[in-house]
Amino acid sequence: MELLTPSVGLIFWTGLIFVTLLIVLRATAWKPVTKALKDREDSITSALESAEAARNEMANLKAENEVILNQAREERSKIIKEANDVKQNIITEAKEKARSEAEKMIENAKTEIDNQKNAAMIEVKNQVANLSLNVAEKILREQLASQDAQEKHIESLLEEVK
Repeated sequence: MELLTPSVGLIFWTGLIFVTLLIVLRATAWKPVTKALKDREDSITSALESAEAARNEMANLKAENEVILNQAREERSKIIKEANDVKQNIITEAKEKARSEAEKMIENAKTEIDNQKNAAMIEVKNQVANLSLNVAEKILREQLASQDAQEKHIESLLEEVK
């Protein structure tokens, strides 16, 4: 039962040892432990701040990337639109050029056909004239084969002139 009821001397020595131990611990261990805890708290706080700053930086970078990506998409769309416009212009110009060349070729062909038609008509007229002269010459030779026929023909021509 002695353990349950302490004596005054035991309480005194226990208190004295406890206070001495507190003073020794405070002098040697308490300051380094609290400093280590404070340093640990500061490092955790700075790590959290760095993580928050990194998160904010990542959000900013993501926003910048989105802006750059949107600009790239707009520029791509603009380039594609310009390319389509140029393509349409080239196609239109090629069609116009082909149309004008075709019209020019048709006009040249018509002119050539007219020239050949006129040449053929002149040749036909010349042949008809030659044939007519040949036929007239043959008819006149037959009719004017005799001297009497020649004189009658000359008289009829003179009467027509008068």
